[in-house]
Amino acid sequence: MIDKNIVIQALQEYAVLMEIKGENPFKVRAYQNAGRILSGISDDIELLIEQDRLTSIKGIGKGIADFIKEYTTNGQSSDLNKLKKEIPAGILDMLRIPGMGPKKVKTILEKLHITTIGELEYACLENRLLDLEGFGEKTQTKILQGIQLLKKYSDHHLLSRLLTEAEEIQMPLSKVEGIKKIAVVGSLRRRREIVRNINIIVVAEKDFIRLSKKISGLLPMESHTLEGNKLTVSLQSGTQMILYLIAENQFSYALLYYTGSREFNSALQGVARKQDYQLTENGLFRKGKKEDCETEQEIFEKLGLHYIPAELRENRGEILYAQQNPIPQLVEESDLKGVIHVHSNYSDGVHSIRELAIACQKMGFSYLVICDHSKSAAYAQGLNESRINEQVAEIDQLNKEFKNFRILKSIECDILSDGKLDYDDSILSKFDLVIASIHSRFNMSKAEATDRLMRAMENPFTTIIGHPTGRLLLAREGYPVDIEALLNAAAERQVAIELNANPHRLDLDWRYLQHAKEKGVKISINPDAHRIEGISDIRYGVSMARKGWLTSDDVLNCMSWQELLHFAQRKRSHSAY
Repeated sequence: MIDKNIVIQALQEYAVLMEIKGENPFKVRAYQNAGRILSGISDDIELLIEQDRLTSIKGIGKGIADFIKEYTTNGQSSDLNKLKKEIPAGILDMLRIPGMGPKKVKTILEKLHITTIGELEYACLENRLLDLEGFGEKTQTKILQGIQLLKKYSDHHLLSRLLTEAEEIQMPLSKVEGIKKIAVVGSLRRRREIVRNINIIVVAEKDFIRLSKKISGLLPMESHTLEGNKLTVSLQSGTQMILYLIAENQFSYALLYYTGSREFNSALQGVARKQDYQLTENGLFRKGKKEDCETEQEIFEKLGLHYIPAELRENRGEILYAQQNPIPQLVEESDLKGVIHVHSNYSDGVHSIRELAIACQKMGFSYLVICDHSKSAAYAQGLNESRINEQVAEIDQLNKEFKNFRILKSIECDILSDGKLDYDDSILSKFDLVIASIHSRFNMSKAEATDRLMRAMENPFTTIIGHPTGRLLLAREGYPVDIEALLNAAAERQVAIELNANPHRLDLDWRYLQHAKEKGVKISINPDAHRIEGISDIRYGVSMARKGWLTSDDVLNCMSWQELLHFAQRKRSHSAY
């Protein structure tokens, strides 16, 4: 016998989906009322159906009665199933956010074409809800808070969230009596873009039970379990943290082992076996004797390898390379001379150009590339010609004021459906460089998406292709792109590819960066910041660049601003770079 509450839930779900789709409000209300009516009836639904008494109940007509009969008999409704196919699956997820009723979801779907919680979160971070009817700054803030509450109980997280949390945890942990050394390991240390938990190794006193009690009294946790040397902690944030409690003479081996990846460890252990070594988290042994290695560097040397940075340890050819050659000096945050792709309050950013420039100077950068949205991005207050002229004049004035710092003029120009850019060349020529991005019509085949991007690269003013696959991590798959063809075209047409450092994007995916490097395609590590705080997202882009084997020579914004201008101008003149 089917539970009455399940039938009621189906009626309510049908009413919600009809409201989002814009069906007749009287019909919507009828199904809403039917759910409430059923909840107040004590009679068994199957008995009511058997005795054909459903329609005798006030508020339940023939159509609703048929819905109830079908759902009770089959456990599903053909009408509900049809409506679910017409409305994106993520819409119902959005309704779980506190304060997000059908009307608000309908508005967001119709005005911003948002269909998942992840897309909604990103839109909030870009302030795209502020001008929608029925919304505002307070509503946007509440929606963001509600999304964070839902994410609290997810088992997959963005790198940025767990890395920040791990860094905040390290300080109080280091103050615990008995703890001598701490290191973050696992996928966080390898800087994977999606992570599941926080893994930390702790050099500590041998009384693990006593130590676990000290830790539990210090950290904001809901529960903890100690099994051997493994302390599993459920934090109040919803994050699972695993602490491995080890002796000091294990540190270098545990650091290597628990950093992983599993595939890397397996391959490295194979290298060790060929040299009659046994490599574990406890040490490097030969014929039962433990080698004395105080650092990871020494372990690699014992195995005949050059040091492999943590970000590369994914068993993607790095071990074979390190057997023959030293790993190239990977790019560091300190190598970046300028910040490219920052939105100001001319479009959907929060801060003024002056405020952004001052912040970049304080961070040690020597230039800033302002990059607001183009006119087609009406949702983001894209700039018309009049506002472009106003912004150009302001930047010229600021450049006269600032010493040893340069603001470059740019635009994030929409790539239209036919591959053309959002402005004609007379407008594009006002900018020092142009980032061309797709922000609409994502439902493309691989051929269509690739052709659209490649047509955009043909424009002499296109300097950089922005977030080339359009993905939003944990929210939206990118549109399919032939990356091989894209990189070939970028190399031929002297166009750089963006590595969008926003932790929701990290696009281009790090797995393609080495291929771009081999073809000589410059990668631009850009925060796509909409507020001063977002500029710091560059750190995540640098982490992805390191995973992709990039050096400072491969990165566009490791150039001086003069060199960057030269890069853009050569592209425009069709000269070889």
